[in-house]
Amino acid sequence: PTLDWLCAQGGIAHSDRLWVRSVKLYADGALGSRGAALLNEYSDEPGNRGLLFHEDEALRAQVATVMACGFQVAIHAIGDAANRQALDAIIAVSGQYPDNPGRHRIEHAQLLTDGDLEKFAPLGIIAAVQPTHATSDMYWAEQRLGPDRVQFAYAWRKLVEHGARLALGSDFVVEEVNPMLGFYAAVARSDPEGWPEGGWHPGQRLSRAEALRGFTLDAAYAGFMEDRVGSLAPGKLADMVILDRDIMQVDEDQLPSTLVLETWLGGRRVYHRGAR
Repeated sequence: PTLDWLCAQGGIAHSDRLWVRSVKLYADGALGSRGAALLNEYSDEPGNRGLLFHEDEALRAQVATVMACGFQVAIHAIGDAANRQALDAIIAVSGQYPDNPGRHRIEHAQLLTDGDLEKFAPLGIIAAVQPTHATSDMYWAEQRLGPDRVQFAYAWRKLVEHGARLALGSDFVVEEVNPMLGFYAAVARSDPEGWPEGGWHPGQRLSRAEALRGFTLDAAYAGFMEDRVGSLAPGKLADMVILDRDIMQVDEDQLPSTLVLETWLGGRRVYHRGAR
């Protein structure tokens, strides 16, 4: 009903503080509950491949409805079967709506196959990933997926190498909202106590520059707001934080405890640490 109403209003709606230009769809469940849809059965539960919420044609019909109204499509996809279905739905339908602004998103993109990693860049599909998912799930993810598939789980470096744009976030309230924890997870792939030493599948870590861009300018791009926020530049809103340390230089183990001293929104200070 909400989508129908938005379409009836002519599509995209926004104000100075609220933009509505994306519609989220769901392809499957979560890996922890074994509801993520896998191409092959769970390693720790033979016979179970999780659950796809829609048949292929039904998901494509939903995608078409969203695109026809001019909205960005954002599809929750965790398992490799769900990611394949979501990517293929966007690819199949996009050509029918050449006036749609695109920048469609796969939300989470947690488990992919080598072939599906290649599908993001050609159509500019954004991988909207949450780094702390990896450090929350790393204790049991290999039990679910086995040693071979887990190499393609939370595979941020592989996505970057295949030309995908990453928009990083927290997935609050599932995870902590604190972006410092996400930044640390992205570059260290360890928990705040430093486990495992050297990082979990460290080859998939992001550089600090990549992580910073993912949480700022590329996140803004994913929301069609790169001309307004995401970096400090003339003509953009002065949205920024002042931190108590240089997160591009300090040791990794100092990143999780980074504190915000001030928050500025539109050039106005809205938070000052210690103020009453």
